[in-house]
Amino acid sequence: MKFGLWDHVDQSDKDLATQYDERLDFVAAADKANFYCYHVAEHHATPLNLVPVPGIYLGAVARMTENIRLGPLVYLLPLYSPLRLIEEISILDHLSHGRLDVGVGRGVSPFELNFHNVDPETSREVFIEAIEAVTEGLTHDRLTHSGKHFSYTDVPMELRPHQQPHPPLWYASTSETGAKWAGEMGFNFSTLGAMEKAAQTISIYKEALAARGKPLLENPDFEEGTAIGVVRHVVIADTMDEAVAASAPAYNHWYASLTKLERDNVAGPRIATSMFEDVNEAIDKGLVIVGPPDTVRDALKDQFGRLDANYYILGFFFGTLPVENALRSVDLFATEIMPELSAL
Repeated sequence: MKFGLWDHVDQSDKDLATQYDERLDFVAAADKANFYCYHVAEHHATPLNLVPVPGIYLGAVARMTENIRLGPLVYLLPLYSPLRLIEEISILDHLSHGRLDVGVGRGVSPFELNFHNVDPETSREVFIEAIEAVTEGLTHDRLTHSGKHFSYTDVPMELRPHQQPHPPLWYASTSETGAKWAGEMGFNFSTLGAMEKAAQTISIYKEALAARGKPLLENPDFEEGTAIGVVRHVVIADTMDEAVAASAPAYNHWYASLTKLERDNVAGPRIATSMFEDVNEAIDKGLVIVGPPDTVRDALKDQFGRLDANYYILGFFFGTLPVENALRSVDLFATEIMPELSAL
């Protein structure tokens, strides 16, 4: 079992420069604590995400760390020129000396796509074509692609990724369709949601991957050849009372950011269907885990027995949670939990 970090870099009660500084200190601490990868979201025009240009942010993270992998989860491909993204991926992969993992997606929020004048109804076909163009450019000396949405003719690929043929590719989804597609493509995969839903999504992914026969690229860091991840929010403290007191207001603030665009567009669709407004319900459903180290360790062991995953992506830093609490969670997890659970 491996453990990574999940981060929306959502709005807190700090000024933004301070928040960026604290995040960099946080990731540097996680790097020293031997977490596997730092995954960061991309969202636009919402307090849920204050690093909507992940390449700039991860460039800073790359120079603050030495071993932890860096994973945009995900690049929203309908919002990018494939040529420009090929160049960004290549730069980041070299800045990190080959530590980049590339997550891709089409964007779950129609509100955010509309802000960019991208039609949510056609975003999937744009996404599929963008994947084809990006992988073509990453793996060839010249890019030629002719499609409905993108067209390139014999473009020199002066920037090539550090990892050959290209960095590991990831897809994140809570839907049956998304899980099946990720397995068919052979990508690394992550999901979230309540236990029953997460188990179902993982099962669909694994069935599709088995039918494919093998991953797109064998990931040597995982015995199965691919990462199968689950996202969970975690707050660890010396006592249960301390963990609950820290997590509840932070979660409430994070959830308000998560749902802001839904609330601003009351006639629009619900997007945050995999999360729960009440933190106690989220804890009961397994999406949030809080408590002293032994409680968190036991809760994760229970999930291991119920979910066929090999990778847990833990959100230690969210909402208004003070940086001291996030750093404390990293330290307690690394010293009192990770050594035992990594062997499972």
